[in-house]
Formats: sequence, C-alpha cells, structure tokens
Amino acid sequence: MTTDIRQQIVALGASLFARRLTFGRTGNISVRDGRQILLTPTGASLGALDPQHLSVIDLAGDHVAGPAPSKEAFLHAAAYRSRPSAGAVVHLHSTYSVAVSCLADVDPSNVLPPLTAYYVMRVGRLPLLPYHAPGDAGLRALAEEVARDHHAFLLANHGPVVAGGDLAAAADAVEELEETARLFLLLAGHRTRPLTPQQVEDLTARTHRPLAMPSKGTPR
Repeated sequence: MTTDIRQQIVALGASLFARRLTFGRTGNISVRDGRQILLTPTGASLGALDPQHLSVIDLAGDHVAGPAPSKEAFLHAAAYRSRPSAGAVVHLHSTYSVAVSCLADVDPSNVLPPLTAYYVMRVGRLPLLPYHAPGDAGLRALAEEVARDHHAFLLANHGPVVAGGDLAAAADAVEELEETARLFLLLAGHRTRPLTPQQVEDLTARTHRPLAMPSKGTPR
C-alpha cells in the first residue's frame, strides 16, 4: 500500500476524532488494494494513528502483516467480498447513529426515513442488524448478506458501517448518515415531511447514472 493511502487513513481518522464522530479507542477505517485490505489496528485511537503501524488483512479477514487488526476486521472483509466496487469502509460509534440504533420501534429493514436528498443519494436504505457483542464473528454471514444490497448498515446498540468507492465517498456517506440520525432525533414528536416515494425513486435513478457521483462524493 502506498504512503499516500496510509496518510489518507491517518488524516481521516484525525478529522473524525477531532469532530467527535468517534471517540476513545473506537471505530475503524479500511482501504482495499486488490486482494489486500489496509485497516486500523486493534486498540488504536483514530485520533492518533501511525501510518507505518496499520494492519493488513486479506479478503477472508485473515491477518497478513503489520500489527493485529481491529477485532471488527471481519465486517470490513465481509463488505468487500459482497461489494467488489467498494474501495473503503468506515465504521464509527458516532453518537446520533448509535442513539438511533438503540431505539425500540424503528423499522429494521430501513431505519431512517428519507429526510433529505443527500441522505437518499449518499446512503439510501439503511438496514438494522441485530445486536451482537463487538467482535462476535456470528455477525459475519449476516453482514455479508446485507452488504450485497446495501452499502451502509447499522449495528444495533453499536454503530454504522459504510462502504464507498473510495475513502472520501465512504466518509461523505457516514457523515451524511450521522447528520440524518441527528435530524431524525431532533424531529422526534414533530410532524415531518419526508421525501415522497417518487422523489426517492428519481434521486436514486439520478445517483446511479454514469458520472452522477464523482469519486469524492456528490458536491453540495
């Protein structure tokens, strides 16, 4: 893996940590290069990553080189196996997304309503996976199945996992998810006006046209 990719992971980790999108020694970031995956190591703070001390795993989730990988490495590997176009995966413990993941009465097939156009374009449908303890490999098969049809999913009582074509796209999507979760909680108890099914369909079609979304995400 190139030094530039390693530096991009470090820079994104520092940015996410500084903005409290994850905290302590939580969250993990990965980038795929062919059949190998560069991943943040276990026990690391995203705010203090070292570009020379990142883990390398393969598509099976097995450790190849560098320090021991995050115990959630299998989630990243599952997403890449199911999504050949994915170039990066970000998993966070971001506050508002985690709060939504703890709610009792959300729709597990699609947790958040389509409140904004950018949420529809960057995230789309967001399934909720049932609770498993962190690092529980019993989640592997379920994550791989869900990732075939969704590039983002939410782990119950845990946090979001988002794949993107590259690191910038994955970061854009997970940040959009967090802000939409925040909006959803702010609007609780108020009458809302989500986008209509036709508006969602139109945005989805637009998003999947050639060149509709550049590699660094759809600009606002």
